[in-house]
Amino acid sequence: MNMPPQPQPGFYAAETCQLSDFEALTSRTLTRAEVPQAHDIVRNIPIYDVAQLGPVFADTEARSRLMAEWAVILRETAGVFVLREAQPDHGAIDAASAIFKDIIAEEKAAGHGNADHFAAGTNDRIWNSLQKLCVASPGTFIRYHASPAIDAASEAWLGPNYQMTAQINLVYPGGAAQQPHRDYHLGFQTPEMCATYPAHVHELSPYLTLQGGLAHCDMSVESGPTKLLPFSQLYGPGYAAYRRDDFRAHFEENYVQLPLDKGDALFFNPALFHAAGENRTADVERMVNLFQVGSAFGRSLEAIDRSLMCRTLYRPLAEARAAGALDDTAFDAVVACAAEGYPFPTSLDTDPPIGGLAPASQSDLLKQHLAEGSPEAVFFEDLAAQDRKKQP
Repeated sequence: MNMPPQPQPGFYAAETCQLSDFEALTSRTLTRAEVPQAHDIVRNIPIYDVAQLGPVFADTEARSRLMAEWAVILRETAGVFVLREAQPDHGAIDAASAIFKDIIAEEKAAGHGNADHFAAGTNDRIWNSLQKLCVASPGTFIRYHASPAIDAASEAWLGPNYQMTAQINLVYPGGAAQQPHRDYHLGFQTPEMCATYPAHVHELSPYLTLQGGLAHCDMSVESGPTKLLPFSQLYGPGYAAYRRDDFRAHFEENYVQLPLDKGDALFFNPALFHAAGENRTADVERMVNLFQVGSAFGRSLEAIDRSLMCRTLYRPLAEARAAGALDDTAFDAVVACAAEGYPFPTSLDTDPPIGGLAPASQSDLLKQHLAEGSPEAVFFEDLAAQDRKKQP
């Protein structure tokens, strides 16, 4: 009888996660002493009134103290905070909303199906809303993104020189709720792939990105704002655990949903268990611009033309494999050095995930063609097509 592989020390596995540990962490209560600059705490989520904080953003020392408080929230306590009126220019938001609806109509007419990663149902998605808004209306883009509060929140977690990306999510009445999950990076991996990353990478992943969103309309709880489980980012094996039924049940029994007004922003640690809610209204079209902010440090030292390397190595690799000069482990080592093994960043308009959370990587394509014995010209053509798909 073949026994399933046992988890190794230094790696996380879903079967070894302990719900009791998760329950203990998520039963904590946030205190006023932990968030002295917050204007309110609602169900363990600290609320900050940006209008009252206004002068803070122009004072270097005061801004640093506020950002330090936000970093502690994201790292050590609730894992989430709300900024009331993060963007007080509602005219800019309305102008952006109109542009986004035009983009949605144009993309639908062009046959684009921009589905949600984690939910089925009636919703629309704009990938790369950041660039598309900029190109469509530079003046609106300037007004819309002129938010010192959003800038400070991003820098509080990631430091300066962060990389902003954004995606519009428009959920119509009847739109389904998402499954609870964690987010990018490890949250976009399959369970099998996630298990191959050592435990310390699970701990590192949340420090590379920040999740946020700007409300484009008033959102009651009935309209389905994001469901959140404060303190859940503190559970180390959470990327291995979030798909388990018992962890999902605990989330559904204990999550928090807060109503948001137009111009409010929500920021949370990407390791926080969360899920967009069901839109139970008859008339609210819930639009949020989702911010996926990346660390400046999420890049390699040198710029490498890996497509050139793959083209150069394709025939020698095929010949070495055919001659028995490379066993599987040696072959994998060579491919890991040469090909891009990670599918991001990419253009999700032209390179969408098919049958999973992420599109195929360059490494996947190289291995597939070598396994199938494809002619060199066929691989070159498919590699060029893949490169084109990744361009916005």
